[in-house]
Amino acid sequence: MATRLFLRGAISKRTVLFPPFLRSSLSSSRNGSTLVVAEHENGAIKSPSLSALLAAASLPDNDSSVSLLLAGSGPSLHQAASHAASSHPSFSQVLVADSEAFKNPLAEPWAKLVHLVQQRGGYSHIIAASSSFGKNVMPRVAALLDVSPVTDVTAISDSHTFVRPIYAGNALSTVRYTGASPCILTIRSTSFPVSQKSVDSKSDKATISQVDLSTFNEDLDKSRFVSQTSRDDEGPDLGSARVVVTGGRALKSAEKFKLIEDLAKKLGAAVGATRAAVDAGYVANDLQIGQTGKIVAPELYLAFGVSGAIQHLAGMRDSKVIVAVNNDADAPIFQVADYGLVGDLFEVIPELLEKLPEKK
Repeated sequence: MATRLFLRGAISKRTVLFPPFLRSSLSSSRNGSTLVVAEHENGAIKSPSLSALLAAASLPDNDSSVSLLLAGSGPSLHQAASHAASSHPSFSQVLVADSEAFKNPLAEPWAKLVHLVQQRGGYSHIIAASSSFGKNVMPRVAALLDVSPVTDVTAISDSHTFVRPIYAGNALSTVRYTGASPCILTIRSTSFPVSQKSVDSKSDKATISQVDLSTFNEDLDKSRFVSQTSRDDEGPDLGSARVVVTGGRALKSAEKFKLIEDLAKKLGAAVGATRAAVDAGYVANDLQIGQTGKIVAPELYLAFGVSGAIQHLAGMRDSKVIVAVNNDADAPIFQVADYGLVGDLFEVIPELLEKLPEKK
């Protein structure tokens, strides 16, 4: 095993401490640099990747440098690299891989690219956000490098000791990586929030270097890109929204789920859903919040008709303020809610729509 665990549980608000079950010496690795595998869109770095940069910068080794890896093709890629190099203070180098092979987010070519860059750079850490992209790519990278990844990191104690949730977020485990370099991490972006001030405070422009792809062997036998669809939505991104309005199976139909969408629009909020609502076909699965969906931590989380299954709570329990509306007074959601209202959501939401002012 490349890890050892300490469990710091918070089940039923009780702290449980388990002694380490394994003692082994940490494998030797040089204090090297960190590689951040980043996503970009419309000429800018995506918010989860900025959180990954913040996590890389928080590693205790002050002598290490941080490099950002961007891949894709076309002007958008170079625009993102240029913008990142001049406006983000957390790194010193931007590596750009410009090829049609990375035009679409296929995991296989991306994993091979990271493997290639690691072989040349010898990084001590490789970090990515725990997004659908990161969850798809980083395990493949770990397999190619024959190391064990540490996933869903929520805190960094030292360069090889990390905190991550287990048991659907009801306990936290402290994991010490004892394997060979590199140490591969995926981080929960909600645990490493990035302020706009930190993004715009770059003083020295980072260098931009092109990745030599002359030895890159593209393998298209395992997978191929078919198509990509996205919701035509003008609202904020669910993963980074300040306010999230979520509906559960109690909405009863896709047509009635529009009440949630109308309220979110009035509040300038993002729309979320439980797995039950997604499985029932009310909304697309990219709106699912929970253990197998997206992890959110907005300033305000509004839950309508959400029972509070443990898998859903794992995806939103870090929200600053939680407001729940449910006609079942014994619903588990009320155990984590800051404010709760026992009532019929089909009466509560129309009243809110009537009385709330329009979002300016």
